[in-house]
Amino acid sequence: MTTIQLVDEIPSSVEEKMQADLVKYESSHDIDVNYKRFALILNEGPHNELIGVLNAYMAFSEIHIDDMWIDSNHRGKGYGRKLLEDLEERFKGKGFNNINLVTNQFNAPGFYEKCGFELEFVRKNVKNPKLTKFFFVKYFEDENQTQGIIV
Repeated sequence: MTTIQLVDEIPSSVEEKMQADLVKYESSHDIDVNYKRFALILNEGPHNELIGVLNAYMAFSEIHIDDMWIDSNHRGKGYGRKLLEDLEERFKGKGFNNINLVTNQFNAPGFYEKCGFELEFVRKNVKNPKLTKFFFVKYFEDENQTQGIIV
């Protein structure tokens, strides 16, 4: 009998088996998964006050922004731009192709365009336009893309 479970978190034994097999498959195509989660945490001032967080991960030749948060007391002061610029600076020249992100209509997609991201496409939500999705990309100008490939 076949079963499908919905879980909140993948058990470590399942995660290890899955990752090992994915790496094996991708390696057979000369591809390096290169997967790693990370976050940038922005603090400021004499008390090291938490201002914002950018959650992201790298995979293959891309950086993917999961979400970005700026404390409501500090929005509109350039901190979001500062996090995006820091992210780009950290990965520039490291052989990556691009940075990706997805945002909704209510999350000010124009902000990302002002930060140099290019709108790739829009997935409309006709029932709730506030949840229309905007897919953005920003390409690195690196001449050599070395991430995501096995040499």
